[in-house]
Amino acid sequence: MVQNLDLPHYEHTLKKKGNEIYIYDTIRQKYLLLTPEEWVRQQIIVWLNTELHYPKSLMQIEKGHYYNKNVAKRTDIVVFDRNGNPFMLVECKALDVPISEQTLWQAITYNQSIGAKFILLTNGQSFCLCSVENGKLQFHKEMPTLPE
Repeated sequence: MVQNLDLPHYEHTLKKKGNEIYIYDTIRQKYLLLTPEEWVRQQIIVWLNTELHYPKSLMQIEKGHYYNKNVAKRTDIVVFDRNGNPFMLVECKALDVPISEQTLWQAITYNQSIGAKFILLTNGQSFCLCSVENGKLQFHKEMPTLPE
Protein backbone atom coordinates (compact mmCIF):
# COMPACT_ATOMS: atom_id res chain seq x y z
CA MET A 1 0.00 0.00 0.00
CA VAL A 2 2.78 2.44 0.90
CA GLN A 3 4.44 3.23 -2.42
CA ASN A 4 7.32 5.46 -3.39
CA LEU A 5 6.11 8.67 -4.95
CA ASP A 6 7.99 11.41 -6.78
CA LEU A 7 8.02 13.45 -3.57
CA PRO A 8 10.33 13.67 -0.56
CA HIS A 9 9.79 10.91 1.99
CA TYR A 10 7.51 11.94 4.84
CA GLU A 11 6.78 10.00 8.00
CA HIS A 12 3.14 9.27 8.73
CA THR A 13 1.42 7.76 11.72
CA LEU A 14 -0.05 4.42 10.73
CA LYS A 15 -2.01 1.89 12.77
CA LYS A 16 -3.30 -1.54 12.01
CA LYS A 17 -6.83 -2.58 12.93
CA GLY A 18 -7.59 -6.18 12.03
CA ASN A 19 -6.36 -6.69 8.49
CA GLU A 20 -6.59 -3.01 7.57
CA ILE A 21 -4.07 -0.19 7.87
CA TYR A 22 -5.10 3.36 8.76
CA ILE A 23 -3.20 6.62 8.29
CA TYR A 24 -3.55 9.66 10.53
CA ASP A 25 -4.80 12.77 8.74
CA THR A 26 -3.30 15.76 10.55
CA ILE A 27 -5.86 18.16 9.08
CA ARG A 28 -9.02 16.24 9.89
CA GLN A 29 -7.29 14.86 13.01
CA LYS A 30 -8.48 11.30 12.59
CA TYR A 31 -7.37 7.97 11.21
CA LEU A 32 -8.52 7.07 7.70
CA LEU A 33 -8.40 3.78 5.85
CA LEU A 34 -5.15 3.70 3.91
CA THR A 35 -6.16 3.32 0.28
CA PRO A 36 -3.81 4.02 -2.65
CA GLU A 37 -5.53 7.38 -3.26
CA GLU A 38 -5.42 8.29 0.45
CA TRP A 39 -1.67 7.60 0.48
CA VAL A 40 -1.17 10.08 -2.37
CA ARG A 41 -3.49 12.64 -0.73
CA GLN A 42 -1.66 12.48 2.61
CA GLN A 43 1.73 12.80 0.92
CA ILE A 44 0.53 15.82 -1.07
CA ILE A 45 -0.86 17.48 2.08
CA VAL A 46 2.52 17.23 3.80
CA TRP A 47 4.36 18.33 0.64
CA LEU A 48 2.16 21.41 0.20
CA ASN A 49 2.70 22.32 3.85
CA THR A 50 6.39 21.42 4.23
CA GLU A 51 7.87 22.36 0.87
CA LEU A 52 5.51 25.09 -0.37
CA HIS A 53 4.61 26.50 3.06
CA TYR A 54 0.87 26.36 2.46
CA PRO A 55 -0.59 26.42 6.00
CA LYS A 56 -2.67 23.40 6.95
CA SER A 57 -5.25 25.82 8.33
CA LEU A 58 -5.90 26.96 4.73
CA MET A 59 -6.50 23.43 3.43
CA GLN A 60 -9.87 21.75 3.22
CA ILE A 61 -9.94 18.00 2.62
CA GLU A 62 -12.70 16.02 0.88
CA LYS A 63 -15.25 18.79 1.08
CA GLY A 64 -18.56 18.11 -0.58
CA HIS A 65 -19.71 20.46 -3.32
CA TYR A 66 -22.27 20.54 -6.08
CA TYR A 67 -21.83 21.14 -9.77
CA ASN A 68 -24.45 21.17 -12.51
CA LYS A 69 -26.89 22.23 -9.78
CA ASN A 70 -27.46 18.84 -8.16
CA VAL A 71 -24.53 16.49 -8.71
CA ALA A 72 -22.74 16.02 -5.39
CA LYS A 73 -18.97 15.41 -5.49
CA ARG A 74 -16.04 15.67 -3.11
CA THR A 75 -12.85 17.56 -3.80
CA ASP A 76 -9.62 15.98 -2.57
CA ILE A 77 -7.93 19.18 -1.40
CA VAL A 78 -8.82 22.83 -1.72
CA VAL A 79 -6.20 25.37 -0.66
CA PHE A 80 -7.55 28.80 0.22
CA ASP A 81 -5.71 32.09 0.16
CA ARG A 82 -5.44 34.18 3.31
CA ASN A 83 -8.65 36.02 2.38
CA GLY A 84 -10.62 32.77 2.28
CA ASN A 85 -10.82 32.55 -1.51
CA PRO A 86 -10.18 29.23 -3.28
CA PHE A 87 -6.58 29.32 -4.51
CA MET A 88 -5.90 25.76 -5.67
CA LEU A 89 -7.98 22.67 -6.30
CA VAL A 90 -5.92 19.49 -5.93
CA GLU A 91 -7.23 16.27 -7.41
CA CYS A 92 -5.35 13.17 -6.22
CA LYS A 93 -5.40 9.82 -7.94
CA ALA A 94 -3.88 6.48 -6.96
CA LEU A 95 -0.40 5.82 -8.31
CA ASP A 96 -1.73 3.39 -10.93
CA VAL A 97 -4.29 5.89 -12.29
CA PRO A 98 -2.77 7.92 -15.12
CA ILE A 99 -3.17 11.68 -15.26
CA SER A 100 -5.10 12.01 -18.48
CA GLU A 101 -7.29 14.41 -20.38
CA GLN A 102 -10.27 12.73 -18.69
CA THR A 103 -8.93 13.44 -15.18
CA LEU A 104 -8.12 16.99 -16.23
CA TRP A 105 -11.69 17.59 -17.42
CA GLN A 106 -13.01 16.08 -14.18
CA ALA A 107 -11.01 18.62 -12.17
CA ILE A 108 -11.98 21.50 -14.46
CA THR A 109 -15.64 20.54 -14.05
CA TYR A 110 -15.29 20.46 -10.25
CA ASN A 111 -13.55 23.81 -10.34
CA GLN A 112 -16.45 25.45 -12.12
CA SER A 113 -18.31 25.47 -8.79
CA ILE A 114 -15.23 26.11 -6.63
CA GLY A 115 -13.50 28.83 -8.63
CA ALA A 116 -9.89 28.17 -7.59
CA LYS A 117 -7.19 30.02 -9.52
CA PHE A 118 -5.07 26.87 -10.01
CA ILE A 119 -5.79 23.19 -10.55
CA LEU A 120 -3.24 20.53 -9.63
CA LEU A 121 -3.68 16.92 -10.72
CA THR A 122 -1.38 14.24 -9.38
CA ASN A 123 -1.00 10.54 -8.83
CA GLY A 124 2.17 11.16 -6.82
CA GLN A 125 4.48 10.64 -9.79
CA SER A 126 2.85 12.68 -12.53
CA PHE A 127 1.82 16.27 -11.94
CA CYS A 128 -0.27 18.62 -14.06
CA LEU A 129 -0.67 22.23 -12.92
CA CYS A 130 -2.95 24.53 -14.83
CA SER A 131 -5.24 27.51 -14.60
CA VAL A 132 -8.09 28.77 -16.71
CA GLU A 133 -7.43 32.34 -17.77
CA ASN A 134 -9.85 34.23 -20.02
CA GLY A 135 -11.53 30.95 -20.92
CA LYS A 136 -8.26 29.33 -22.00
CA LEU A 137 -6.37 26.53 -20.29
CA GLN A 138 -2.85 27.57 -19.27
CA PHE A 139 -0.29 25.01 -18.10
CA HIS A 140 2.36 25.92 -15.54
CA LYS A 141 5.75 24.37 -14.72
CA GLU A 142 6.27 26.00 -11.31
CA MET A 143 4.05 25.66 -8.26
CA PRO A 144 2.59 29.03 -7.31
CA THR A 145 3.44 30.86 -4.11
CA LEU A 146 0.48 31.43 -1.85
CA PRO A 147 -0.24 35.17 -1.89
CA GLU A 148 0.31 37.06 1.36
